[in-house]
Amino acid sequence: MGNRGGNHSHTGRQEHHANEAGKNEQGHTQRSGVACEHSHDHQQAESHAHSSYEHDHDHDHSHDNSHSHGHGHDHHHHHHGIGGHHHFDLGRDGNRKGLLIALILTAGIMLLEFVGGLWTGSLALLSDSGHMLSDASSLALSLIAIGIAARPASAAKTYGFYRFEILAALFNGITLFAIAGFIIWEAYERISHPPVVAGGSMMLIAAVGLIANLLSAWALMRKGDVKGNVNMRSAYLHVMGDALGSVGAIAAGLVVWAFGWYWADPVISVIVSLLILKGAWGVMKQTVHILMEGTPSRVQPAAVEAALRSIEGVRDMHDLHIWTITSGMDSLSCHLLIDDRADYRAVLQQAIQRIETQFGIRHSTIQVEDSSIRHSELKV
Repeated sequence: MGNRGGNHSHTGRQEHHANEAGKNEQGHTQRSGVACEHSHDHQQAESHAHSSYEHDHDHDHSHDNSHSHGHGHDHHHHHHGIGGHHHFDLGRDGNRKGLLIALILTAGIMLLEFVGGLWTGSLALLSDSGHMLSDASSLALSLIAIGIAARPASAAKTYGFYRFEILAALFNGITLFAIAGFIIWEAYERISHPPVVAGGSMMLIAAVGLIANLLSAWALMRKGDVKGNVNMRSAYLHVMGDALGSVGAIAAGLVVWAFGWYWADPVISVIVSLLILKGAWGVMKQTVHILMEGTPSRVQPAAVEAALRSIEGVRDMHDLHIWTITSGMDSLSCHLLIDDRADYRAVLQQAIQRIETQFGIRHSTIQVEDSSIRHSELKV
């Protein structure tokens, strides 16, 4: 992710927007939240997933490094400092607690089954403890991702490390896909020659696993955001995938115990795996969409454009980009072309308020232009 809407550097919760040459010459500094005008060459290509609106403004950025108090070319970074991130940080704390509780429960049952398997010589217990290990690993990865994402931004990582959560979710989605594919392959091998299984023992072991998975799922739902946070949802799907597997194993064990139909085990396993694949595909699709800088599904670019165009004094709007940094943290940048006599401060303030109140986007970069501004056609 590069810098958007101009030569800016985002650093964590603060956006620094300075023109050193102009500051030395004019002695002016830009304060956060006040529209200050400055000019500089814009030679970068913006890299957002972009709305389909094209523009034919004949602009040509060739400004000198000077500040002026007319309303020529204005960049504004809007952000909420610590207070603006309060709700976001509370959500992250809840996610961390939910993952930690689920990890402790899962790891505890895993160790219990492993010791029990060694003590009794039960291969089924040892196998299920290995399955629990995969869940514990996914929970640990999601927990680590939250910790890394909380690290402050740097000069090299101006958006911080939030995207690590998205990468962790993608990895969890891929592992879910691989596990489900392996189960389906094994089931295919067993359907034609189903092995003899002990239905009673299978139900007992599956019941233990089901209790552990349901407790973990409860912790994730109670403390965390399994709907809005893709990292949490990927961990939740791992746990629920195992819970479904345990339900399937109990059902298969009951059929085997009652009727001796050994083929029920692989058939039910395939059904459970298909349900897991559906959830895994949803996670992978969303994470790739975020990594490709796609527009958040909850925001309609046409509605954003209509809201900004309706502001008094706005003649046109172009180069609208809306993207997600991490779950719950969306950003926006755009150019507003205003009437030469319009009060650009009033226009900018209205734009900021509409973007936040109507669309819930607190991080916006708005470039205000009038007819005197020229810049070349942007590629995206």
